Amino acid sequence: MRRAIGVDLGGSHAMATVVEESGTITVRHEQDIVDRSPNAVFATLEAVIRPALADAKDKVVGIGIGSPGNVDPKTGTIRWSPNFNWTNVPLGDAMRAKFDLPVFIANDARCATLGEYVFGAGRGTRNFALLTLGTGIGGGIVAEGELALGNQMGAGEFGHHTIRSESGFICGCGRVGCFEAQCSGTGLIRHAVAVAPSFPRSKLLDVPKEKLGSKAIRKAAQAGDGHALAAWKNWIDDLATGLVNVIAFVNPEVIAMGGGVSSAGDFMLEPVRKLVDERTTTVPKGTTKIIRALLGNDAGAVGAATMALRGGLVATLGAAAAAPARADSAGAPNHSIPAAAEAG
Repeated sequence: MRRAIGVDLGGSHAMATVVEESGTITVRHEQDIVDRSPNAVFATLEAVIRPALADAKDKVVGIGIGSPGNVDPKTGTIRWSPNFNWTNVPLGDAMRAKFDLPVFIANDARCATLGEYVFGAGRGTRNFALLTLGTGIGGGIVAEGELALGNQMGAGEFGHHTIRSESGFICGCGRVGCFEAQCSGTGLIRHAVAVAPSFPRSKLLDVPKEKLGSKAIRKAAQAGDGHALAAWKNWIDDLATGLVNVIAFVNPEVIAMGGGVSSAGDFMLEPVRKLVDERTTTVPKGTTKIIRALLGNDAGAVGAATMALRGGLVATLGAAAAAPARADSAGAPNHSIPAAAEAG
């Protein structure tokens, strides 16, 4: 059976995996990133990829790397990455100089979308969207069995459509009211701060704002804390608005929710589904399934390896997605599903 090295490169962490053609991860090597300069990150990547290659031994057809930022599809150059503060960094050339194997590089969220589509929540669909709710919001689109990349590899950036242009929070991109600013894990924290004056006896903000995490707010809401519940309700309301827009944009059969905040499960999904159903006007109500993503933190690495196995992001996805569609998040075959990481 063929295999590939799938690499998930994040702003603070790099993981190299050995991924079998079935989508199963057999080996992981991980290392923190403490220096985000290009040469330091190149060295970190080499430090995790080389032992993964040694463990794989043979039948490795290539190396796939999912990286934050906008990626030149021909060269693998990172044209712009806010996570690393990089502009025109030749990641592809650097990795090809180190390894005598084909190297494929793409945006990390698009790799995660490919992984979920082929081996996770998107199996059996033709039109699929992945949203990852973490510090920011990433995602991707599959339309009629093809991964949508856009004119400049920018398709799927759901986080930067505006849902509250006048009353919203300031986004990291500089605009006001982006979906990411309102509905990421960071957005949930902002909602908690925004409603705090109405809860002067709340203990939720006894910790410094910079130490408050979305996980703590979500757990407090699940425990019935009034302050946390108010923040959660506003966050859910904004999330539903964004999802209705996604349905209008791309009309997927399934929207899979990944990232740390999605670990809330039905506590998040049930109210969101209700609001989305009420607000959807562009297609018949109830025809878009909103479920949890299945692959957790492995989606990016599995997708990156799948890219290497196929020779690119868009090589005939439909044939590999022929398994029956899932209506929920149960039972992903050939894959162990780790708990999703969550801020805080």
